[in-house]
Amino acid sequence: MADVLASRLETLLPGGKGVWVPMDHSSSAFPERGMVDPDSSVDSAIEGGADAIILHKGAVSYHSKRTGWSRFVCHASLSTVHGGNRSQDKILVANATESISRGAIAISAQVNLGDRAEPEMIRRIASITSESIVAGIPVLGMFYPRGENLHLEESDITGGVAHAARLAWEIGCNVVKVPWTGSEESFRIVTSSVPIPVLVSGGARDRDFADILKIVEQSLIAGGAGVCIGRHVFGSEKPASSIKALRAMVHDGVTSDEALKYLG
Repeated sequence: MADVLASRLETLLPGGKGVWVPMDHSSSAFPERGMVDPDSSVDSAIEGGADAIILHKGAVSYHSKRTGWSRFVCHASLSTVHGGNRSQDKILVANATESISRGAIAISAQVNLGDRAEPEMIRRIASITSESIVAGIPVLGMFYPRGENLHLEESDITGGVAHAARLAWEIGCNVVKVPWTGSEESFRIVTSSVPIPVLVSGGARDRDFADILKIVEQSLIAGGAGVCIGRHVFGSEKPASSIKALRAMVHDGVTSDEALKYLG
């Protein structure tokens, strides 16, 4: 299964780099800008050249059959804005073998470090990595240090992100998505702490896309393997163009200023 795993990772991360577009947001809260028309949002991401699109399992089944596209990642964890004090407690709603049968090539799950339900989320993603290693299925860990019980050392300039990435690797994830740490120096600590690809998230919705490109540029210089950005892509006026700009940076090495030309 090691060869199968390596082949699937190369498909999703050609040359070790990737532009991944998560679209699991509308299960947590809806309506979601840019995702009201599910066909259009997925088609735009494919048109733009996304290396992977992350969806929940029902959407994977639907879009896999509809498009024939083969690089979907099934997101296996979920909570909604209606969950009260458990709204950040991501429960499992899929498993690895089911994800493959629905047309996905990989699986993802989320852990919120510092949340009161952190132990349960760690146990859940551990069950996924245990199952996935047997089946040769890549696992993306979405790890965010942001819970009320988060304990940070004063010397940790990564704000817990390095710990998040390290935990993802040590628990068996093949790829990790983490938030931007604010500087090349701090993000380099994150990427140098693990031997797996580190993808940077897009962060707050109100951030200008030109600023996102600057962050991506810095993350790549600091050893990042690409991006896992959703709202700033599917919620933009030109989703396909936004992905093309990100692809130019991640795969072709253009600067953030040069990438702006793809936005028209």
